[in-house]
Amino acid sequence: MKLIFVYNADSGYVSKILDIGHKIVNPETYSCNLCQMTFDTFSENKKWKEFRESSAIEMEFLHRDEFEEKYDMKLDYPVVLKDTDPLETAISQEQLQKYTTLDELISAVKAL
Repeated sequence: MKLIFVYNADSGYVSKILDIGHKIVNPETYSCNLCQMTFDTFSENKKWKEFRESSAIEMEFLHRDEFEEKYDMKLDYPVVLKDTDPLETAISQEQLQKYTTLDELISAVKAL
């Protein structure tokens, strides 16, 4: 099984700079809980990276603009999908927003 993680952020340098600024200045209103859990201010969270690299689950990570271009569909982001035909929601935006720690996310991914 492959999981597709879609961030509620666009790709590109300008978006990245704006996201970093938002995380620093007003983190409580940042709109991507998935980003907040899996990335520190400037790089991927070490614990998440270790989990991701040691997991037997195949994972793909896309920004919302990349996802929409590749799959020609729009969803409520962030979201984790199962790469099935059709795509199936594995962890919804609503579920992701309830997680307050990276451990909760990792446990949910392992449970899939």
